Amino acid sequence: MNDQRTPVLVGAGQVSERLGDPGYRGRSPVGLAAAAAALALAGVDPREVDTIAAVRQFEISTPHAVAPLGRSDNFPRSVARRVGADPARAILDVTGGQSPQHLVTELAASIAAGESRAALVVGAEAISTIAHLMASPDRPDFAEHAPGGLDDRGHGLDGLVDAELARHGLTSAAAQYALFENARRARLGQTREEYALGMGALFAPFTRVAAANPHAAAPTERTAGELVTVSERNRMIADPYPRYVVAREKVNQGAAVLLTSVAKARELGVPPGRWVYVHGHADVREQDILARPDLSRGPASVLAVTDALAQAGATPADVAAADLYSCFPIAVTNITDAVPLTCPLTLTGGLPFFGGPGNAYSLHAVAEAVAFCRAHPGDLVLVGANGGLLSKYSAGLYATTPAPWTEQSDLRKQVDAWPRVATATDADGPAVIETYTIRHSRDGRRTGIVLARLDDGRRFAATADPALLASGEPVGARVHARSTPAGNTVA
Repeated sequence: MNDQRTPVLVGAGQVSERLGDPGYRGRSPVGLAAAAAALALAGVDPREVDTIAAVRQFEISTPHAVAPLGRSDNFPRSVARRVGADPARAILDVTGGQSPQHLVTELAASIAAGESRAALVVGAEAISTIAHLMASPDRPDFAEHAPGGLDDRGHGLDGLVDAELARHGLTSAAAQYALFENARRARLGQTREEYALGMGALFAPFTRVAAANPHAAAPTERTAGELVTVSERNRMIADPYPRYVVAREKVNQGAAVLLTSVAKARELGVPPGRWVYVHGHADVREQDILARPDLSRGPASVLAVTDALAQAGATPADVAAADLYSCFPIAVTNITDAVPLTCPLTLTGGLPFFGGPGNAYSLHAVAEAVAFCRAHPGDLVLVGANGGLLSKYSAGLYATTPAPWTEQSDLRKQVDAWPRVATATDADGPAVIETYTIRHSRDGRRTGIVLARLDDGRRFAATADPALLASGEPVGARVHARSTPAGNTVA
């Protein structure tokens, strides 16, 4: 490959707003993303950007999502117009937290292939502002039209939404991830109390990072015990998750990164000391949830990280800092159980404390990685971005040390070769519980949900009496399944 085409990250920017803070402006998602893009472009003529790619906002992430204050009909071009760019190509990516790292990898590959010389990745959410302004009598209108072509890749919900789980009440991310969490607890042989303290111990250091981050939505340091002690403010969401260990979506945050070729960086006058190279990268999709042999693990995510490390010729001990997607504890421990990282696990403070700006969280992680690499020349930084139900994973390794671009490994074939579990839509007869959760509504109602196996090995979803799951060890318990028009039940 022509070394002049080697991709480098040369700019990064982040912005945020908190309700009630001095200077709060109530900016729209476009406004936040444009402010971040302006920071990423500092010193670079925006007309040099030939490609702009945007992470899909929550309000356009599903077919039935609504934008209560209106939205741009071409988000990336709206952002480009605000900063004075007129790129030849505009991309709106699919739904999922993997999107930011995936876009960085994709655009880096385009630069390496000579298809682009300067590319901007942007993302933002104003969920907190929109909820706040909805109650205002003079609500603003965030709708806008931006002319120009758009490569809109659609929702991309395949692997992120499972109709069979939804039929049995598993419609929230917390309830879905709780299934993995309880399966892991049972695999480790821990009591509920032991496991809760482990979740708290994992996330307590994250709160310290968030407390020092000016962009964090919840900059409060908390102890391990405080994070997992159920209280009026820290109500149970879905067993074993109280609110404090769940991703925080009420945020106003935007981020952007700028990539160029080495030749373009020189032409633009960006000092080589500010160039950050991609040392390794991987994108992979996991099996659908009901087909996975082990519900306590997400091996495809681990495969992405280990493959990126292999590309870089690095070991886990070589990673000086990491930001692992942390929507729930198991998104982190799924990686650390298999990859013995010895470094800090967040650069931002994590989704429950820094905040989870929709699909765009890991763009903040990449921006922080750029800052860390510049402050620690030669150090290797890992960003792990997760989407869906441990469904899609994108990993990136960054350092200021020059590194040639490497092509993506074909990991799909490996995943396709893994064994799959057969499923049953209508389940009747003896069965064994594999994992479970109890969903807690704000009004005090509880719903028990399990994934279980019939004696013939087929897996199914079912509802259950919460009392069956509230004590002892439900995993491994023998139950009887019965199918009804409304779904399966176990007792």
